[in-house]
Amino acid sequence: MDPRIREHAEVIVDHSVSISTGDTVEIQAPVVAEDLAVALYEKLGERGAKPSLSMRSPRADRAFLRNCDADDIELLDHTLAALEETDAVIIIKGSENTAETSDVPTEKTAARARANAPIQRERMGKRWVGTQFPAPGDAQLAEMSTEAYEAFVYRAVNKDWDEQREHQQRMVELLDPADEVRIVSGDATDLAMSVEGMKTVNDYGEKNLPGGEVFTAPVPDSVEGEILFDKPLVRQGNIVENVWLKFEEGEVVDFSAEKNEEVLAGVLDTDDGARRLGELGIGMNRDIDRFTYNMLFDEKMGDTIHLAVGQAIGETVPDGQPLNESATHVDMIVDMSEDSFIEVDGEVVQRNGTFRFEDGFEK
Repeated sequence: MDPRIREHAEVIVDHSVSISTGDTVEIQAPVVAEDLAVALYEKLGERGAKPSLSMRSPRADRAFLRNCDADDIELLDHTLAALEETDAVIIIKGSENTAETSDVPTEKTAARARANAPIQRERMGKRWVGTQFPAPGDAQLAEMSTEAYEAFVYRAVNKDWDEQREHQQRMVELLDPADEVRIVSGDATDLAMSVEGMKTVNDYGEKNLPGGEVFTAPVPDSVEGEILFDKPLVRQGNIVENVWLKFEEGEVVDFSAEKNEEVLAGVLDTDDGARRLGELGIGMNRDIDRFTYNMLFDEKMGDTIHLAVGQAIGETVPDGQPLNESATHVDMIVDMSEDSFIEVDGEVVQRNGTFRFEDGFEK
């Protein structure tokens, strides 16, 4: 087995979900990522944990959704019951064909998201991590050879996370006490929002591996302005390009996309909360240096910000603060490397991708 896979498993078990003796651990993985599941079972056996493995099949998932009635999609009670008895969840991504579910109707995708909302809420309350196995389908989507993609993934994942945490903490200290954030990029993006009273989280490889972002939640009804997401969105195997959103009093009142606009419409029509923002994230992982059509990596890129329509992440919303609720959470990215800046309470903290505490900010 590639030693980088065992190192990946070690980071997951020791750092991301901190497994202890006796922990019940659920692993969800596609068949193509079996090697990482095996490496995890080795580590969990050494640790004295109690693992279970669910192997996922996108082909089977597609077959079910294309042949079922959207009105018949219901909560899987047995899945929820099993999750309630689980201490930690490890979700592994990896594709042989990233477009396998691209011909599933969007209304069925939305219906399943609504039905599975209790499962998602339960999972978010556990120790959990989502990570990536460098599968050939993902390499092809990234327009990279399998060998080059493996090197890219492991460079971003198997790193010094304490050092990354310290780097990102400087941005946390700027954003956490803030009242207002403004994002400007080119002529198409000028968006302002309140983050007053919200918590800023330092993501250094715990719930997402790779980590590499600082994120918070906007006050739901505070978002005003327009934004162009100039990096593509991949949704159910569909590539949605140049998403534009207009916000008034926190709600999307107009939208467009140059490609697959109907997919974007399906996201926004999931429920009322899907037309409001649940997250503002700032990418800070400099080992992620190219766009790969994989949000787990792309949202962590240095020189980018991302916003998510839909569900707010609970740990960013303290008790008593307004929490945006939705059955969906969809991230979209803006390239901030040129003709762009981030303002925090009227002060520029990032200019053309360079943070105030980095060399070159004043240039």
